Amino acid sequence: MSLADIIEHAPSSATLALWLQKVPYAAYLGIEAQVDDDDILFLLPPDDKLIGNPGIRAIHGGVIGAFMEQAAAFHLIARMENPVLPKIIDFSPDYLRANYAQHTYARCKVTRQGRSVANVHITAWQDEEQKPTATARAHFLIDDELT
Repeated sequence: MSLADIIEHAPSSATLALWLQKVPYAAYLGIEAQVDDDDILFLLPPDDKLIGNPGIRAIHGGVIGAFMEQAAAFHLIARMENPVLPKIIDFSPDYLRANYAQHTYARCKVTRQGRSVANVHITAWQDEEQKPTATARAHFLIDDELT
């Protein structure tokens, strides 16, 4: 089953797991997702291969950025009326504090979805959602001719 076939189903924890398995980098990072009160909660579990600063056991900033970008794309797909695979236009992260080798969570919000472009805001945290470790804005091209 292709990713395009999978995204036609409403997101549940099971379909989200299938989606994530079909994207090699998401699978490599170990990204997980679950439906949480009609919202999607993304999880990046700790793994030694993700460490960027071994002195303080902090996750590499590029990994956090990739996690948030992947979360934004999957969240956008889940919220589309007619799902297509979005193409990233740009991604602008703000790193607020270190992400240590522990569970990192992310939530996304589609701030605008037009006919061809969508804007998504992403917040990542570890201990408390009210104390984000990073935020980002992503813009996606959503053209059904791309899939």
